[in-house]
Order: sequence, then C-alpha cells, then structure tokens
Amino acid sequence: MAIKIYIDQGHNPTGSPNAGAVGNGLYEQDITYVVGIYLANLLALDPRFEVRVSRSTPDEVLGTSNSTSLAARVSAANAWPANYFISIHCNANTNPAINGTEVYVYEQYSQSYWLAQYILGGIVARTGTKDNGVRVNSSLYVLRRTQMPAVLVELGYLTNESDARKLENDPYGFAIGIYNGLLEYFDLPML
Repeated sequence: MAIKIYIDQGHNPTGSPNAGAVGNGLYEQDITYVVGIYLANLLALDPRFEVRVSRSTPDEVLGTSNSTSLAARVSAANAWPANYFISIHCNANTNPAINGTEVYVYEQYSQSYWLAQYILGGIVARTGTKDNGVRVNSSLYVLRRTQMPAVLVELGYLTNESDARKLENDPYGFAIGIYNGLLEYFDLPML
C-alpha cells in the first residue's frame, strides 16, 4: 500500500490572512508553493507514495484568519488520513547573517524526529545550506494537532542573501532534498 504524504505549503498569498515572511525580494508563500509542487510531482511519479497538497494553485487562500488557515491544513491531512505531514516554510531573522535549514517536531525521539533528521540531511546534502538541526517546538499548531507524524521544514532564511539566492534559483533542489530524505527514512531505493 502506498505511503500517504500530505504536503502543506506554508502560508497564504500576499494580501490575505496568514501571509508569510519576506526577504531579499522573495515571498515565503511563493517559495513554499513551488517547492511543495515540485515535491508533490516527485512523489506522484513514485508508485510507492500517494500525495496531496494544501494549496493546489499559487493564489489559493486557506481560511479567513491565521488560526482558520492552520486548522484547514491540519483538518485536510487528518480527514484523508495522511500517514505523514510535511509543512514547508522559509525563515526570516532581523540579523541577515543568520542562515541555514532547520526542521521542527512536536517531541524528541519520536517518529517525526527521526523523519526530520533524514529530511534535514537530504536538504543540506543537496543544496549546501547550513545544518541547524532538528528542533522541538510543541507549540506549533500543525505539529500539535496532526494525527500522524508531522514535521515543519524551514528551508532557509529569506533574510540571508546566500539562502535567498538558493531558494530563488534552486527550489527543485530543496524538493529533491526532501524526497531523498523520505527515501532514506523509509529505506527505499531510488527508482
């Protein structure tokens, strides 16, 4: 039976509730949308996976507020029901020197935690971003309310010039990194 992966492309389009971070001329919701679609396409071509995305078009808006937007994403994953939930985000910091990739999970040494290790490793190996580790944050709604192992991936910092250029020029590389991490986690050979 296929492994069901729900990909949540974090945030809504600019001008709507729950729009994301901005930096170096890039918008988080645009990067997350594209990386999510690339990842969904990779998974759709692999018969071992079944995939759904939270935003099927770049201008799709989920919810009418920050909280209803998050609830819509979690509700869709739980209702399917997905086996795994991957929320894709980009980071920002007031210090433009801060850079790298990190993955958030609800608790340490859980299935999500091990999955996060592989996804992080896959992204860093493919894109050359700095490895900022797997971090626990039990307050994040999408990690707290999903009924399956869930990870929140911060691909890189839009506010860092180097990360921003990687996100802008190689979104496919980030998707491949996540895909490679999934294959390693499930101990599946490349097709």
